[in-house]
Amino acid sequence: MNQESSPSDHTDGQDSLLLLKTLQSLWTKKEMNKQLKEETRRGFAALEDPLAGLLDMLESSSDWKGKGHSLGYYITNELQLWIKEHPAVQESGLRLKKLQTRVFRILAQSQVNLLDPLISIFQLHTADQNSLLGHVSHVYHKGKYKEAAILSIKLKLQLDLDVEKMCTPLLLQEKTNLVEAYVAEYPDLQRKLLQTLDMWCEPSFNTTDISRQYQGLRPNKLNHKMLSKLVFRLLEQYNLDPALCPNVINQRHLGSLKYLFYKRFVEKTMTQENWADHVQNTVGENRWLQEQLIQLLVSYCDLNTAARWALRYSLPEKTLPYGVANELQKLKAQERVEDAESRVGDYEKDKKEGYYQLPIPRENIHFLQTWEGMLRWREKVLRPGQVVGVDMEWRPSFGVVGRPRVSVLQIAIEEQVFLLDLLQLLKPDEMEELSHFVQTLFSEPTIIKLGYGMSGDLHSLAATCSAFKEMDKHVQGIVDLLAVDKQLQKCWRKSSLQVDVLSQEKGCGDRGFRQPERGLSLLVQHVLGKPLDKTEQLSNWEKRPLREEQILYAASDAYCLLEVYKKLCEDPSGFGLCSDFTESLVGKPTTKSRAKKQLNQQEMPSPSEQQAKVIGMEALSPPPSISPKEFSVVCDNMLQGLGRHLRCLGVDVRMLENDDNHRKAAELQSQVGEGRCFSVDCSEKAKEQALQVLKHFNVQVSLADVFSRCQVGLFLSELAALLELCTADTIVVLRLHILWSCFEFAGFPPGLGKGFTKECVFWNVLISFRNIGEQVRIAQMHMKSVSLWFRIFF
Repeated sequence: MNQESSPSDHTDGQDSLLLLKTLQSLWTKKEMNKQLKEETRRGFAALEDPLAGLLDMLESSSDWKGKGHSLGYYITNELQLWIKEHPAVQESGLRLKKLQTRVFRILAQSQVNLLDPLISIFQLHTADQNSLLGHVSHVYHKGKYKEAAILSIKLKLQLDLDVEKMCTPLLLQEKTNLVEAYVAEYPDLQRKLLQTLDMWCEPSFNTTDISRQYQGLRPNKLNHKMLSKLVFRLLEQYNLDPALCPNVINQRHLGSLKYLFYKRFVEKTMTQENWADHVQNTVGENRWLQEQLIQLLVSYCDLNTAARWALRYSLPEKTLPYGVANELQKLKAQERVEDAESRVGDYEKDKKEGYYQLPIPRENIHFLQTWEGMLRWREKVLRPGQVVGVDMEWRPSFGVVGRPRVSVLQIAIEEQVFLLDLLQLLKPDEMEELSHFVQTLFSEPTIIKLGYGMSGDLHSLAATCSAFKEMDKHVQGIVDLLAVDKQLQKCWRKSSLQVDVLSQEKGCGDRGFRQPERGLSLLVQHVLGKPLDKTEQLSNWEKRPLREEQILYAASDAYCLLEVYKKLCEDPSGFGLCSDFTESLVGKPTTKSRAKKQLNQQEMPSPSEQQAKVIGMEALSPPPSISPKEFSVVCDNMLQGLGRHLRCLGVDVRMLENDDNHRKAAELQSQVGEGRCFSVDCSEKAKEQALQVLKHFNVQVSLADVFSRCQVGLFLSELAALLELCTADTIVVLRLHILWSCFEFAGFPPGLGKGFTKECVFWNVLISFRNIGEQVRIAQMHMKSVSLWFRIFF
């Protein structure tokens, strides 16, 4: 006889198996009722060792290994509840250790729902640590990575395991929620995890190499872009120092540099001073970023400019491109050190002409840094019935984790503008008076507050100071001109009032172009005739003193709201609005925040997001009609839906991928001539965008063009051929109906497919398959295309 067993053990084992058979009978009959519960508890009481009896039953049955609710799970949970009522049956000492050893074998095969009750019943937290770690390792090496991680969490073994080893296969399987749970309670593990992810974000690191270490796992979406987003989210979630992840931070700053170069040298919408200030703040003392800056300067400027910046940062000549190193030697030999800004882009012209101008004198713009300065104007601003324009400015936080803080709060009333320096006014000795004033202004219902995307401004204001945290819940008397703008856009799209803002305007320089107006600037252009000058939008609003250009820009942004509102109120019907449109808008701000200044890198609009454009054939005036086969376009990566629709119509389309550099669209635009670039309305659906493009370039689509460039076209051709094998006239007519019905959407010749619903077409296609018998095997090759076809057009 085995030394670890006894006659009583054997007898008890038989009793537990008899109990199992009884319970299985009740379970099979679906009699999960009071009788099953009573029989289960009566059986526990009859067993000499209920804990060992449970293991006997689990080892003899396999239903608990599957997913979902099982008899094994039911018995285990009932025993856990029964033990709480009969604590005397708890085991200890050597007897408990033997039971724990048996439990380990079951845990290796059990589902997650059995872990908690088994851990509780057999007190696995008290088990030998090495035994627990050995069991987790066994599960892990069997390829059950998720199960090993969950068991580690349940037994709180994370600190004794390698976090990189445990979390890597989970990340490869895109189980980021489980990874976060694994490190949730351990700051040290959080730091180690982020350091590992940061290491993977090195430009030369190939994530495919990791996946090869784990049989059956592929990287899938595990790429640098996804990893970077995950790192920044976890940094903010765990409130850790971003310096912990230098690779990700460097790549984020490099993206910011590229964006600044795009704004300065492609769009040409940043002043030299703003650009240089942001470049220096972004690069800082980071030698790698300094070297990247030199590479960008070589691409966008000239060798002399790059050499001057290299001299500023004292970069070693051996790290510089050959031409820059030679130019640097010339500079040193001539001992002539000039400011880098003096040679970067001497093309800045007076941009004020053609833009909205403040109608008030300069002395009526007040930059206030103390509460005493604001006190004399307080009553005038808070006068009942007052109409007030409100705007806010903050420093664009390129590549920085966290929310921006408001630096300047602009308040405009008739003939006066007040720029409140929140950097000074929110200091402890001034904060109480300012917060009371601001809260009174926003909560007073008789004072109309004008804004554009006010919700976004209030959100940033709440993040700036705790005193404003709950203010957005108490605001009253808000007129958000963003809502008015949406109404106007609908009116202009349907009437002759529409202003053509889609065509590009060539800027100064061969490579530059002027962005179409949007947002508040576009609204001002529609209503007042001229857009806002947004050159100072990306200024460093935390730098003091503010430059004169910044002061004028900030004042214009607030005061133009008054003039737009006044103009609309004078003649609402002239702009296509109802006469009482202001009454319906007074209230709380719109929920959609404006896209004006949310320029954290994680929220910063890429160049392609800021301007959705299609680069294609030149549009003459009027353009000659062309066929889709003669028409080729390039869509940026924000217009892939449009690209797919154009391709279905027979157009040769190249679509930039999500991981393409955002400069690519701008570079393509700079290579084509006047009239070859077209911006579509991003608020429209892809089908409507396709119609805009076809109409603009006068592309005439015939039935023969449709699907001529895609797999669905091949399917339809084969389907037509198969249906023609049938002699019934009705099947031939059905073939035409199928083809016509898929063309029945806006923009195609009227009358095609009328009277045929999508359900009718779908079922008739299936019937046709059945009628052609063996030929259906050919059509089945394209069933996935069929599904895609119906999803796209129906």
